[in-house]
Formats: sequence, structure tokens, C-alpha cells
Amino acid sequence: MKSKIIKISIAIIVGILLLGLPLVAGYIANILPNKKLDPDGSFWWISIHHIAQAFLFVPLFILAKRFNPNIKFYLNKGDVSKGISYVWKFTLIFVIYTIISFAIVLISGTFTPFQHNINANNVIGYLGFQLLLSGPSEELIFRSFGVAIIAFIFPKRLVKGKFSVANLYIAIIFALAHIGIYFSPFYLSFSWIQIIYAFVLGMIYGDCFEKTKSVFYPMILHSISNVIAVGATIVVTVINGL
Repeated sequence: MKSKIIKISIAIIVGILLLGLPLVAGYIANILPNKKLDPDGSFWWISIHHIAQAFLFVPLFILAKRFNPNIKFYLNKGDVSKGISYVWKFTLIFVIYTIISFAIVLISGTFTPFQHNINANNVIGYLGFQLLLSGPSEELIFRSFGVAIIAFIFPKRLVKGKFSVANLYIAIIFALAHIGIYFSPFYLSFSWIQIIYAFVLGMIYGDCFEKTKSVFYPMILHSISNVIAVGATIVVTVINGL
């Protein structure tokens, strides 16, 4: 009983860290503005935020490894053949999904255009962030840290071994991390569609992490999905403005 309470407490602490430290990273980004490089605020803040949150977790990786060297963060190349296979299959499916989903929102009149002015600085900066920082930062903390820690204390798999308790738990936390939290005044900003979307992708990224035994392939999947989605949004925004 005592052991189970300890494990549950650790899982709760991991969830709090995954939701709380990115908020701290937001405060760090707030004190490092750069209006000269990014006058429209399209990519600088979010880039600093993701760099900061990754660095905030580095001491936790070290502490966890010292606590138990058997925790596997999979910061290696893992199974290359499985990784390559997972990446190209995911990319193909995501492209098809993107085409269908954009067709639906355009037909229904619910398309949301790119949120910033369409110019070279904003497009290159924002796509650069999505390609180079979004996947590496978020997969490092959610999959390499989060799934690894939870899998170590709760190794059980569900539905005939198809997915793990760790992947399910961290996918839920990953979805909750997409809720905007504001403190002055306090309010929450979220979309149920975005939360479900984040949960499904979180499960896929986690599955890739577990099967390839590497965080690098989930990083690639994450960056690919973001670049495709944002790139499609920019293209359709430009076409609609013609």
C-alpha cells in the first residue's frame, strides 16, 4: 500500500512538473523580448519559451538518473529501421489527414487563417520554430522524461499490450498542456478539438518513442506534423487573400 502511494505521488509530481515548468518558461520568455528581430511577435517568444522549458528539465533528468540509473530516457538513435518506417508512414497519413481536414473546414466556412501578417520574417521565423524547436523541446520533456519516469514506476500495458499506462497518462498531460492558463485575471482558454487532437498525437508520439526506443523519432514526427499543419494554413490563408 505504501509503495503504491509513493508511485502515485511521483506520477502526480511528474504531471505537475510537465504542466508547471512550461509556465515558468513563459515568464522567462516574457523578460527576453526582441522587437527588432520579431516585431510582430510571431516566433521569438515561443522560441525562447521552448528553449527555456527544455533547459529547466535538464537538472530533473540528472536527478532521476542518479536516483535510479535504470530509468531509460532513450536519448539515442534506437531502432533506426523502425524509426524510419514510423516516420514515413506517419507523414503519409498526416498529409492525407491534413488535406481532408482542410477541405472540411473550407467547405464549412470554419477555416482559421494564419494568426500573423504574411511576410518573410513571420513565415520563416514561425516555420523555423516549428521545425527546429517545437518537436525537440516538447518530446524531450513529455516523452523522454515523462513517459520514461512513469513507465519505470508503472510498467503495465493495456488492451492486450497495445499501449502503456505511461503513454496514456502522459498523453493526457500533453493534452492538458494545450490549455492556455492566464493569471491576471485568471481564466482558461482552450478548444476541445485541439485538446483531443493533442491527445491523439501524444499517444502516437509516445507509441513511436516506446517502439523505436528513441526520442529522436517522436521529435521528427512532432516537427513534421506542425510544419505540415502550419504550412498548409499559411498557403490557404494566402490563397484566400488573393
